[in-house]
Amino acid sequence: MGATAATAPASGRVVEVEVEARDMRFVPASVQVEAGDELVLVVTNVDDTVHDLVLDTGVASGRLAPGATTRVEAGVVGRAVEGWCSVAGHRQMGMTFDVEVVGTGGVPDDAAAQDGPDGDPSGGASHHDAVGHGGAAAGTDGAEGSAPTAEGDMDLMAPPGEAFTTYDPVLAPAPESTVHRVRLEVTEVVREVAPGVEQTVWTFGGTAPGPVLRGKVGDRFEVTLVNDGSLGHSIDFHAGALAPDRPMRTIEPGETLTYTFTATRSGIWMYHCSTMPMSMHIANGMAGAVVIDPPDLPPVDREYLLVQSELYLGPQRGVADADKITGERPDAVVFNGHATQYDHAPLEARVGERVRLWVLDVGPNRPSAFHVVGGQFDTVFHEGAWTLGGPGATPTTGGAQVLGLHPAQGGFVELTFPEAGHYPFVSHLMVDAERGAHGLVRVE
Repeated sequence: MGATAATAPASGRVVEVEVEARDMRFVPASVQVEAGDELVLVVTNVDDTVHDLVLDTGVASGRLAPGATTRVEAGVVGRAVEGWCSVAGHRQMGMTFDVEVVGTGGVPDDAAAQDGPDGDPSGGASHHDAVGHGGAAAGTDGAEGSAPTAEGDMDLMAPPGEAFTTYDPVLAPAPESTVHRVRLEVTEVVREVAPGVEQTVWTFGGTAPGPVLRGKVGDRFEVTLVNDGSLGHSIDFHAGALAPDRPMRTIEPGETLTYTFTATRSGIWMYHCSTMPMSMHIANGMAGAVVIDPPDLPPVDREYLLVQSELYLGPQRGVADADKITGERPDAVVFNGHATQYDHAPLEARVGERVRLWVLDVGPNRPSAFHVVGGQFDTVFHEGAWTLGGPGATPTTGGAQVLGLHPAQGGFVELTFPEAGHYPFVSHLMVDAERGAHGLVRVE
């Protein structure tokens, strides 16, 4: 242990404690050690996903695969020491560990003393303060560090960087085939998410949001998930109804699973990583859309898809800040993974054309109030039902101004543009529009 922890003379005694990582907890969650004793932690991961144990002295176990055991030489203990799992989001779920000093010679740690009897950090701020800005991740593997958030580098008035590639919002027609075989590789990609900010996003198929899947009612989807990342991941398709036990299980790096479902109901459905903490995996890019066309869906001139999500910025090129996610403090709200891309690469249309805009809110936390400034919707399809217009609908003078969506909800709206110009689209939760949930339709 570093000199800052060894504030008592060595007693010559060695204390060895067995610790298990299990169900997002360390068991036991704390240990008491006499001041001056040397501590050795024998850490075993009995969970089904990767964990580690990091102490605030800088001593760490390294990543432990399921079933692995290692010895952590913590050194001579002279003050209270905090520990945690540094895998992104695990600390915020309560995966913490405390070394408590008893006897004379120890230096009290007032912050640690505020914790509950089992090392629960809910009673104090020490677990937050130990790593600075909310434990923001500082690397592609999600390890926690003290690097500051990149929030201050974000400039929502600026264009994307020169190397940025716009996410194509054009929705291709459903394939004619009734069986869709899809391979989704989980990868970790450093990409721009807002002007001035790069993050390491966890992706399905290299993009965040993931690739759009499209089909018709009755189609069968056979999805092969390949985990090429550094952490355990999984996938959950809302477009299929089946027991989640096997197909939605977490697979470790290098593993593969096949997820098969039949689309029995129409709509725009979310898919996402369901590995805990689920909010962290979704916020860090692991979500996408499955579009299942309603029967007799009329053709339109143009069709686009927009996925709304939130950014909880960690340090530059790091992963999302788990403390911001649990505190519901987004830095930006975006369409298709970037805060300003469609201000500078607008959606295109012509006067009089019928345009269909599919929208999915993947959250993980914020609702959407999708609105086109200067436009009026004459057709609305919301969560599997035509609420305005649609095939065989009685003509009406009614219209709609907003498609309201909770997280994981979706639908589409249709409209025609009466004259040339630039029509902004936004979430009419205006604070979110000002956080980046906006873009343009350029009409000629």
